[in-house]
Amino acid sequence: MAAEAAVPALPNGGAGAPSGTVPVLFCFSVFARPSSVPHGAGYELLIQKFLSLYGDQLDMHRKFVVQLFAEEWGQYVDLPKGFAVSERCKVRLVPLQIQLTTLGNLTPSSTVFFCCDMQERFRPAIKYFGDIISVGQRLLQGARILGIPVIVTEQYPKGLGSTVQEIDLTGVKLVLPKTKFSMVLPEVEAALAEIPGVRSVVLFGVETHVCIQQTALELVGRGIEVHIVADATSSRSMMDRMFALERLARTGIIVTTSEAVLLQLVADKDHPKFKEVQNLIKASAPESGLLSKV
Repeated sequence: MAAEAAVPALPNGGAGAPSGTVPVLFCFSVFARPSSVPHGAGYELLIQKFLSLYGDQLDMHRKFVVQLFAEEWGQYVDLPKGFAVSERCKVRLVPLQIQLTTLGNLTPSSTVFFCCDMQERFRPAIKYFGDIISVGQRLLQGARILGIPVIVTEQYPKGLGSTVQEIDLTGVKLVLPKTKFSMVLPEVEAALAEIPGVRSVVLFGVETHVCIQQTALELVGRGIEVHIVADATSSRSMMDRMFALERLARTGIIVTTSEAVLLQLVADKDHPKFKEVQNLIKASAPESGLLSKV
């Protein structure tokens, strides 16, 4: 099969498909689900469709290969480089036996910051809330310096208040109210889809065992690597916080610190923004009671 394989399209994408789309049978394990993709869809769109159909069943720390059923051979073949869907076809997702180690590399161009529910009404209830506010503000300053998009949510702000005044939301991409515990709202998914090449989310806020945990698990299920900033994340109960971070770390989610994140993002003393980031971390993050509870 040619490297740039594409087959002449059926009229209107084939019987039963909306105009401009092509019917595709998506197969994974013992499952097969008919759906459709836009005419000309390539590898990335096929992967997104597989995630939407089977995301809750995929172990995103495995490596996968997409294969196309080739009538010529009567069996599946690896998806050719540059493949574009142009007629009805059947594809499958095949997990390789080798498991991938989560490396945790961060680059500004592929990273988004998520600030979760740092609201006024939580101030008296969340342990070491003042400390995580100061670290969260440092992270948002770093995001502005490095041009990293920031998404902020507020849990039921009508009853729980807005984001605390100490957190400067200047220039953030989105500030959204929510009732769902996870930050993965339709508006957030749409915003992520608009940012090309997003691979990593740096996540911080409250509460660790509820909104942070549920957000992290949903993002990983969508193939996004998650970094939870331990010194900017807390709960009402240190036991809840501790066991949530342990559970998340076991799933391959990276538990890290604000200084590690910021220095990983600049990566080099010669980075043009290094001095500005260095100024943010000259004073170490507070060594609060969070330290012994990670």
